Amino acid sequence: MSDAASRPPSHTQSVLARRDLLGMGAMAIAAGVFRPLPALAQEPNVVDAALQTLGDGKSFNPARVAEIAKFLATKPFVPLPNDLPDNFGKLPLDQYNSIRAKPEAVLWLKEGRGFGIEPLHRGFVFSTRVSLFVVEDGVVRHIAYSPSMFDFGKVAPPAGDDDLGFSGFRVLAEGPDATNWEAAIFQGATFFRAMARGQNFGVHARTLILKPADQRGEEVPFIRAFWIDRPTAGSGALVVNALFDTESVAGAARYTLRPGDVTITDLEVSLYPRAALDHVGYGAMTGAYLFGPNDQSAAPDVRAAVYEVEGLQMHNGHGEWIWRPVSNPTNLEISAFVDVNPAGFGLLQRERDFNAFQDDQQHFERRPSLWAEPLGEWGEGSVQLIEVPTESEMNDNIITYWRPKQALQAGSEVSFACRLYWCWSPPERPSFAIVEATRVGNGPGGRQQRFAVDFTAESFADPNVLNNATAQATASPGKIAGIKLWPYPERKTLRVIFDLDPGSEPAVELRLVLEAAGKPLGETWLYRWTG
Repeated sequence: MSDAASRPPSHTQSVLARRDLLGMGAMAIAAGVFRPLPALAQEPNVVDAALQTLGDGKSFNPARVAEIAKFLATKPFVPLPNDLPDNFGKLPLDQYNSIRAKPEAVLWLKEGRGFGIEPLHRGFVFSTRVSLFVVEDGVVRHIAYSPSMFDFGKVAPPAGDDDLGFSGFRVLAEGPDATNWEAAIFQGATFFRAMARGQNFGVHARTLILKPADQRGEEVPFIRAFWIDRPTAGSGALVVNALFDTESVAGAARYTLRPGDVTITDLEVSLYPRAALDHVGYGAMTGAYLFGPNDQSAAPDVRAAVYEVEGLQMHNGHGEWIWRPVSNPTNLEISAFVDVNPAGFGLLQRERDFNAFQDDQQHFERRPSLWAEPLGEWGEGSVQLIEVPTESEMNDNIITYWRPKQALQAGSEVSFACRLYWCWSPPERPSFAIVEATRVGNGPGGRQQRFAVDFTAESFADPNVLNNATAQATASPGKIAGIKLWPYPERKTLRVIFDLDPGSEPAVELRLVLEAAGKPLGETWLYRWTG
């Protein structure tokens, strides 16, 4: 299932038009602009030699990053060395978090450019070395590692001048009151995350995802190098280019970050497969879901719920809005929503009330929703949803992404782009009711399950609208019984309650649609019940 054509953003924050974005980035790294790299195959380290072409003192051109990726794809994959000492590689999280860059090591923070860049040390699970470069007035400058850049907190500093290297960087943004706030982090594999002003970090995005939950095993790309453009004062935008690599594919990525009340990241990616790729994901994102009202906690917990994302919303190519609550299943669950040219999808946190969680530290009600809007047509494929069993809220066990139907061939060049909104709610939403809550519990007869689904809309303040509503629920397999609607105009809510008899089936796909006079009154609710 999918959605249609692109639309202008509904927020007031200044953003680039799609045609400008695609013209600037995708055209810069499209096929046909590449000049051959010098003959580097004879160098002792092909990767290092290639990176030197965009090293200290070199003129920067984003097309060159794609050129390097294209070149590396013609060579055997070169893994990064596992050279992080155990005393850093085995750090517990609290000790790792005590390592912070000193104020003087944060780039541009006091230059009035609206951004600061804080290098992040390697350690804990962040063992991969990443090269950091900045681009100032069109010229590349390498950021050299030194232990003197860091306050090591609870950790013994490295001996001498050992080059332990960086794992990524944190982006600090300047707020309206001249205070700085953490807007984004680029760290670990090809993960990055951001948040709107006033939020806490939560859901992650992934530049590229390969074979997740695949019987062949997931393949994890990693960033080899970042080139961070020094921002222009007053622009409100930070541009970052990156080179990433893995056994099957090399690639170039360009991120344009605009922090604010809605934080936007434009992501442009070019891929150069070494091998055929039949399971690749665009617009990938991951979040944590331990338990909530639609399932039971695996262990007693003083908190009412523990999750940073509660559902997958999709706006498909046919114009249908879909809401699929997520869960912490007993077994691995994989769902595919077939579509053509989706308009958007995302993992959302709709619950904004502290009382729904009662967590004094994590404040899940402040976690961002993440909405992905394709830029350009993505063709045939499916939105994939993977729900992984977990016993820890530290695990990102909910994964979603767009999986193209057509495999990528070895030696080909493929590009995609999307706009990511880190927000309180997506910039575009249905004009009718959305699902506010899903609750699941025992129904009559032992085996039956009772569902309560709350829809909310401004129009539901009118009792006449509620009185004209009907609900259609289907189960495949299984049987639906006892559908009842409870209108609450004072709360602008319509509750639908029904019972499911799954019989002996271990899993049932459910679908619920609100209608009035044959037209939808709300987004389509989908759910997978498992016994």
